[in-house]
Amino acid sequence: MKKRVYFDMDNVIVDFRSGLDKVDDATRRAYEGHEDDIPGIFGLMEPMPGAIEALHHIAEHYDCYILSTAPWANPSAWADKVQWVATHLYDLFHKRLIITHHKEQLRGEYLVDDRPKNGAGEFRGKWLQFGSDEFPDWESVVNYLLKPAL
Repeated sequence: MKKRVYFDMDNVIVDFRSGLDKVDDATRRAYEGHEDDIPGIFGLMEPMPGAIEALHHIAEHYDCYILSTAPWANPSAWADKVQWVATHLYDLFHKRLIITHHKEQLRGEYLVDDRPKNGAGEFRGKWLQFGSDEFPDWESVVNYLLKPAL
């Protein structure tokens, strides 16, 4: 049985800033401080550099799921995240997207997430903090997860 690994979406698989850069200035000002509530924002985002290739490589060795949170006040975010996965990662993550505000509730060996919010910091397996000194990019995540067992 393969070990299980979960991947957060925002600022891990998808580049939140790339979506924000596609929004007009008036909308950005109207949602300043809560940009994740911009309707449609999650459908505008591009993949993080190296993410798609890394996920394909990791999925050869692990049971993989996307584990994300969607803002409660932005109903389009939920649908946008499903559509994003269908567009960019359908082959790997069809029906493997879990949206929750309680990531600590899931069982698995690893969680790749950029922040401890929504239960990521209390995940019962090992939390790989994406963007940290130890895991600054996808190459470091792949190297860690696929390192030969000693």
